[in-house]
Amino acid sequence: MSVAARLASLGGIGYLRPAPGTWGSAAVLPCVFLGPLPCAALAVMALVIGLWAMRRLPAEAAADPGWVVIDEASGQLLALAALASPSLLGVAAAFALFRLFDITKPGPVGWADRRHGPLGVMLDDVIAGTMAAAVILGVQYLAPGVFG
Repeated sequence: MSVAARLASLGGIGYLRPAPGTWGSAAVLPCVFLGPLPCAALAVMALVIGLWAMRRLPAEAAADPGWVVIDEASGQLLALAALASPSLLGVAAAFALFRLFDITKPGPVGWADRRHGPLGVMLDDVIAGTMAAAVILGVQYLAPGVFG
């Protein structure tokens, strides 16, 4: 396996079945204990690495094969970055919201999903993670302390 494929699959996590995207999202959940800023920084790092890796994979990978899960990691990390402090309820909400937006592809997520190439592969998950983060931030604003 090439370095690009290893990175894109998060070290092979993308080959787990069923639901490799869910496994890729779950793999980064422990990062919540690092705090919001490190989660945001890791999300950006995963985006940059994902773009680099996708440009080095064979052309058929541009269609976002299931084993490419670094995009899920980036989006999930963005959702986690919205949590003021780690809690089981907050992590569950970040995970559920991100997966919901990633799977159902509402509005801008669907638009990004229809883009081609490395940016298209990565962008839908970044937008889904941003949407999940926005919901989490809104809930925390309206109901302080709800997530811990």
